[in-house]
Amino acid sequence: MFDFGFWEVAIVMVVALLVVGPERLPALAGQIGKWVGKAKRMIASVRSDIESEIKAAELKEILEKQQGEIGELKEMLKGTKNEIEKELDFEDENQGDSELIRAVENHIESTKQQELSLSSEKSANSQKHDDD
Repeated sequence: MFDFGFWEVAIVMVVALLVVGPERLPALAGQIGKWVGKAKRMIASVRSDIESEIKAAELKEILEKQQGEIGELKEMLKGTKNEIEKELDFEDENQGDSELIRAVENHIESTKQQELSLSSEKSANSQKHDDD
């Protein structure tokens, strides 16, 4: 943050020695050290809070993006589900139609066989009558 070179620190020490005096300079240096340490800890704390807020904002943005993607996937799944249900309903309808067609064909076949058996009985009866 602040960039002090050797000469700047030396000038500050000389001024402090002249203003405070040699007997109070060590106590003043200790106080300054404590204040600098507190300032560094406070700055580090603020920095970590800001970084965690930035990470939280980024995570929130990622989460919102993923929620949007999940919503899109849900819509796609619903569409696919509807398509499959339509196909199954169509197949069920076709199966119902094919069963109906099979039943009609079976009925027609049985009717034909009944007619054939009746006609064969008639011809057998007519042959009997002709023989008599």
